[in-house]
Amino acid sequence: MGVAIRDILSDCKEPVAWEDLAGIAAVDAHNALYQFLSIIRQPDGTPLMNGAGRVTSHLSGILFRTVNFLEKGIRPVYVFDGRPPEFKQGTIEERRLVRARADEAWKAAIQEGDTEEAYRQASASTRIDSHIIESSHELLDLLGIPRVQAPSEGEAQAAHMVRKGMATYAVSQDYDSLLFGSPVLVRNLTVSGRRKSRGRTITVNPERIVLSSLSDRLGVTREQLVEIGILVGTDFNQGVRGVGGKTALKIVKKGEFASTIAEKMPDFDPAPVREFFLAPPVTDDYALDWRPPDVEGVVAMLCDRYDFSEDRVRSSLSRVSVKATQKTLDAWF
Repeated sequence: MGVAIRDILSDCKEPVAWEDLAGIAAVDAHNALYQFLSIIRQPDGTPLMNGAGRVTSHLSGILFRTVNFLEKGIRPVYVFDGRPPEFKQGTIEERRLVRARADEAWKAAIQEGDTEEAYRQASASTRIDSHIIESSHELLDLLGIPRVQAPSEGEAQAAHMVRKGMATYAVSQDYDSLLFGSPVLVRNLTVSGRRKSRGRTITVNPERIVLSSLSDRLGVTREQLVEIGILVGTDFNQGVRGVGGKTALKIVKKGEFASTIAEKMPDFDPAPVREFFLAPPVTDDYALDWRPPDVEGVVAMLCDRYDFSEDRVRSSLSRVSVKATQKTLDAWF
């Protein structure tokens, strides 16, 4: 879910064309998988599955979106979450309950024949389990796409990679990457295109947020942005009741963060959350190596085990393989 500061960022977002996104994209893998699993479904919300009932929506998303990235000169690296901090356990448990309720509502909507409501509830019931993670790892390896295991939050690791110059920008739907200090955040890369939302078809295009421009426009430092996040609530803490982004911005700019917390949430110590955003656990123990896809390996996995169309898989991979043969490996990757 991330931090709810959307209302103060509307003037900080800039539309960006695909041709301007060439570079290394540090993708928040769990966020991307969640998007794939939520969106790539049947009209009644049923996820794509093979004959054995194993979910394949995420594999479809990884394959076709990654090929699209490579065609446009974007070299993705998928960054996976590690161990969450202890103070995230409340959020994790709350999300489990939300998914469980949505799952029951989905089943009820299907029985009632309400397809639109069924799709909405099914999306809300999306969960990422060990099968999703392990099969995603396998497919990325076969596609020749690097992946990084973060020691804790994937968004924090992606932000660290951008700050170090190992990636051009971070990719996530959430705004937490900005609190973690990513110089550039690109949204909508994993969901761009035409899709249904609340019963209507919408077009979603990529958008970019530059942290330095955001700071200048809002008149806040990164540390103050973290304070705004704490006031409205993050994945690691409950916010102050009734305080949204605009109110939080005013409080912080007046220098009233500490007094507001002391008055409204006297039993809450914001220091651990602030420190986690400003100095999260990250690693430099990884290698970024893009390789041509193992076409036969991908076909064996997706077609033999997960019932994908071989023609579609080979056709998609050929769009990357042909380009790879037109240049030297070093020049292309």
